[in-house]
Amino acid sequence: MRTATARVPTPDSEVWLSVHDASAMLGVSPATLRRWSVAGEIEAFTTPGGHRRFALSTLRALLRMSSQTPVRLAALGESSERLVKVIRRHARSASGNCSWLRGVADENRETLREQSRAMVQGLVGYLDAATPDAQDAALSDAETAARVVGAMSAAHGGDLVESFGVFLRFRSLVMRELCSLAVRRSLSTPEATTLLTRGGEAVDRMLAAMVDAHAAA
Repeated sequence: MRTATARVPTPDSEVWLSVHDASAMLGVSPATLRRWSVAGEIEAFTTPGGHRRFALSTLRALLRMSSQTPVRLAALGESSERLVKVIRRHARSASGNCSWLRGVADENRETLREQSRAMVQGLVGYLDAATPDAQDAALSDAETAARVVGAMSAAHGGDLVESFGVFLRFRSLVMRELCSLAVRRSLSTPEATTLLTRGGEAVDRMLAAMVDAHAAA
């Protein structure tokens, strides 16, 4: 990663957040935030007990910076086709033990595969879109596909809790892949925060669409 954030104020003049609270605010994992701190990408105050604390003002400044620095895959030299393949593999891994899939007929399995591809392509298209309109269109496609999957899950007797769990596993794998991309492409902290926040928000919207469709079926 390339750039450090603003200097942290003195401990007495600031509101301080724990690693878990700060990472939740930024939309990254505690491990990622610790790694940024060790690398000097974000400053932290260490308590006498050895615990890291992060200044609220610094986190807010980082979020403001990240909102102004959208990261496109093309600008990073990252192939959207490669990322689609990787995330599709994660989708298959996440759903591998889903019980209701075992009873799905072949023709319906093909429909599920098509919708899975549409979700992943929509997600990657959203991250790689050059304009807000293109972002909205890509994410809308992903949400539409997620609704189809949710409705099919309900139609085949799939349990909503199980389907929810599959999506959470998928989200975890996607976020891990985006973290790897951020490290591989040496993103600055604001750039990495933007990428991870946008990726997490996109998958969360797909999850909400799936849940709504399952509940309505």
